[in-house]
Amino acid sequence: MSSQEWKLVYSTIRLVNRSIPRTGRRPVYPDTLIVAMYLWSVAHDRPMLWATQRCNYGGAFRPRRLPSCSQFYRRIATLRCQALLHGVHERLAGTLDQPGFLMIDGRSFAVGKYTTDSDAAVGYAKDGFVHGYKLHAIATLDGRFTHFQVQPLNVAEQKVAYELIHLARPRGILLGDRGYDSRRLSEFTLRHGALLFTPLPKNAGGGHHRYCAPRAAVKKIWDCGAGQEIIKKRNAIERYFGQLSAFGGGLAPLPAWVRRLPRVRRWITAKIIIYHARLRTRNAAA
Repeated sequence: MSSQEWKLVYSTIRLVNRSIPRTGRRPVYPDTLIVAMYLWSVAHDRPMLWATQRCNYGGAFRPRRLPSCSQFYRRIATLRCQALLHGVHERLAGTLDQPGFLMIDGRSFAVGKYTTDSDAAVGYAKDGFVHGYKLHAIATLDGRFTHFQVQPLNVAEQKVAYELIHLARPRGILLGDRGYDSRRLSEFTLRHGALLFTPLPKNAGGGHHRYCAPRAAVKKIWDCGAGQEIIKKRNAIERYFGQLSAFGGGLAPLPAWVRRLPRVRRWITAKIIIYHARLRTRNAAA
């Protein structure tokens, strides 16, 4: 992470911290320090213990005092620190303020076959059935992951899609692969302001049941020959998933010390924050 990216991340932490109400007495080590320490360790692909050692800080970030390991572990798991992390993501990722093309998809993260992680469920990935987790996300055409969830690998994509669409309230056209082709999901997406556009089976509309309105609209687009050009835009989310890992400190396979669902969610959230900081810094320099 460059110094400019870190300055953006740290200033966003301080800004978001002011908007989150505090209960109880003021802690000795502020939440801004705890979250910054965690993001510093994630950016360097190091475990949390590494962040409690003063020798691992440089000119870009050099705290005056550091909490003990037990304090750091306990504080980063508190609700306020979690809210602070998610607030930083929302601030850097932006919102879906303009109608247009959006994409929904998932990326799998496998763990070892003989893992003792009870949260890592068995599900289907590119290499077959493996233990692990999955990142489900809605992305914009300019590369922002505005809404996402991390679930065990056995949770169906369509089930998570309902929650993401309910939170995101997308407007325009939501592009997905064949795994999202569903009558109920299409109707649900339309009620929330968007048209779910997916590849359709060859016999689409040829059965005994009438197509629902949104799927009928998608079929008309495919029949007129424009469907192939539209669905090509969905390939962008595959590139953005790749770009999440295409830089130092990016979202590579889960390291050995990131196990159990809360830790995996926190780690992936931090990686996406770093990605958005890098994206904003590059766009500002362009």
